[in-house]
Amino acid sequence: MRVIIVTGASSGIGRATALRLGRPGTTLVLAARRAEELAEVAAAIETNGGSALVVPTDLREPDAIEALVERATTATGTIDVLVNNAGLSGPETVLLDDPRLIAMVDVNLLAPIRLMRAVVPSMRAAGGGAIVNIGSVAGEIGVGGVYSATKFALRGMTDSVRRELAGTGIGVTLIEPGRIGTEMNARDADRLPGPDIVVDAVERALRKPRRRIVVPRGYRFAMLASTALPWLIDRAYAGKAAPRTPRS
Repeated sequence: MRVIIVTGASSGIGRATALRLGRPGTTLVLAARRAEELAEVAAAIETNGGSALVVPTDLREPDAIEALVERATTATGTIDVLVNNAGLSGPETVLLDDPRLIAMVDVNLLAPIRLMRAVVPSMRAAGGGAIVNIGSVAGEIGVGGVYSATKFALRGMTDSVRRELAGTGIGVTLIEPGRIGTEMNARDADRLPGPDIVVDAVERALRKPRRRIVVPRGYRFAMLASTALPWLIDRAYAGKAAPRTPRS
């Protein structure tokens, strides 16, 4: 029985990931704040022959993260896969108010670190496992304010953990989506690729861990331009956040 923790499993990419991976022979541990939505995902998984454990979790709280891993381990005996998907976005400005800034850092960066810290010892003891961190193209191109900063940091942390765990049998992969049609991009959702394109990348990472997967692939050109021609990106995005800047 393979045991998979998915954070942010109540909607969007997390929900799609849980539903896809929730096959017979797999137990999905579903974490998010919205218990009712998690229960719906769990019911769908069980209808398809999988097993699901609902653990309502506020990832801003270190104690809640420890309780999530402890409950998952107590119920299943092991954790084979961790998918760090949960994330918060916000206005594309440095003028973000402090409560939202702290929440974004807690959920987007500190929660994945704390979860990795919690599951790595048991994965080491088992001789293997897989960690998939959902980053963002905004972690390669600085255009998203604090959100972008957290994803830059998650990229660095993922690289570090992958190198730290080399040779242990634990695969560590960073998936960097561009704009995807989820609640986070609700206004444009109909014109954007759906979450399944990210779930496809998660499945590829579980079959064969790799350093980084960018989806859709076309964003690689923007990432290359950001590295090779930073002035071009400066010019393209100059002043874009201004209309969204909160007023005092």
